[in-house]
Amino acid sequence: MARQAPSSRQAPKGGKGQERSRATPLKRSPRVERPAAALVRALGHEFSDPGLLGEALTHRSAAGTEGHPFGYERLEFLGDRVLGLVIADLLLETFPDEPEGAIARRFAGLVRRETLERVADAIRIGRHIRVSENEERVGGKENRGIQADVCEAVIGALYLDGGFEVARRFVFRHWGPLIGDLGHARPDAKTALQEWTQARGLPLPVYRVVGREGPAHRPYFTVEVEIAGEGRAPGAAPSKRSAEQAAAAGLLGKLDPKYGRRGDD
Repeated sequence: MARQAPSSRQAPKGGKGQERSRATPLKRSPRVERPAAALVRALGHEFSDPGLLGEALTHRSAAGTEGHPFGYERLEFLGDRVLGLVIADLLLETFPDEPEGAIARRFAGLVRRETLERVADAIRIGRHIRVSENEERVGGKENRGIQADVCEAVIGALYLDGGFEVARRFVFRHWGPLIGDLGHARPDAKTALQEWTQARGLPLPVYRVVGREGPAHRPYFTVEVEIAGEGRAPGAAPSKRSAEQAAAAGLLGKLDPKYGRRGDD
């Protein structure tokens, strides 16, 4: 049985239980711009080092222009790990009676790229991303994959500037409401299709992109999945991963009526 997620808990113990102090993996730019008020409100944190947030918002195409030689990529690496830790902790606290397998499936739904894109869109992070003129001309700020990467980088920046609890509050605020929609214990369609084939000793599903439409910053993919000797089905979505999920759900519905139309894609 699920119970209501806590709004706040103490950070993991270390030493005398104090939060990790802010690290400085890169030299900060002497040119520091205060973040936009709307973004500060969305993040729920006023940065003591605005350069960290500036780094998190800088795409590789603009790297080096403001003292951020790597763009957001190092902070994205950190933010991915922080997000995973917070979500794992949140799920263990919220679902104390579920086994590891069910928790792992919930976890996968909450940390997937599509969820990051959803949160990035909710806080309108695209308008704050710094890209080169060329990247902006091809729609870099509107690219949902870039927005998802920046969202992870921002989590890393929150952790470095304010500590674990600041990053945790941000994740709780924006991922907590998604547990009901995305944190389901049922396997996603691709996983379910693979398990279906393995249980019957069949070849594994093969996915291939059969179509792509739209501009570079807002593509739309069509993917086909096939199980040799059993059948095939198409799926379409704004990302290849989502299109694969749609195709897997379609083929599952054809092969096994108990799956019908799935709502997790």
